[in-house]
Amino acid sequence: MATANPVYVDPNALLKLYLHEPESQPMPVWRTKARGPLSVTHHGRVELINGIALAAHRKLISDPAFDGALAALDDDFAQGRYVQADLLWRAALNRAATLSREYSRRLGTRSLDVLHVASALELGFSTFLSFDTRQQNLVKAVGLKLVVPSS
Repeated sequence: MATANPVYVDPNALLKLYLHEPESQPMPVWRTKARGPLSVTHHGRVELINGIALAAHRKLISDPAFDGALAALDDDFAQGRYVQADLLWRAALNRAATLSREYSRRLGTRSLDVLHVASALELGFSTFLSFDTRQQNLVKAVGLKLVVPSS
């Protein structure tokens, strides 16, 4: 059985695999090089689905593109390219609250970004992939290794 890749990938970065956005070009290149399945939390999966739905709502993608993106996401889970991460929510939320108290005033991080960093820490990841500057600053502040794919 394959083990999950040791990189926590921010769902906003994964979204670039399903939608044409800035940074969409380097993500498939990075993903091809990353071996094994990626761990995705339940809230990360919701964020991916909602991001695709918001793109359709904003008319950034057509209805067939919306259906195709959701089908591709479902297929990635079904084929084992993603695995559902088993996260202890109380611990992750407590960690996120602590991180918010300590860093958000200075760094301006949003709650979902803090929650993803807290989730990575609770799941024992040492590496984090993100395109978001504020989240990147938090990742570095808590001592995680930062990955930012480039083309």
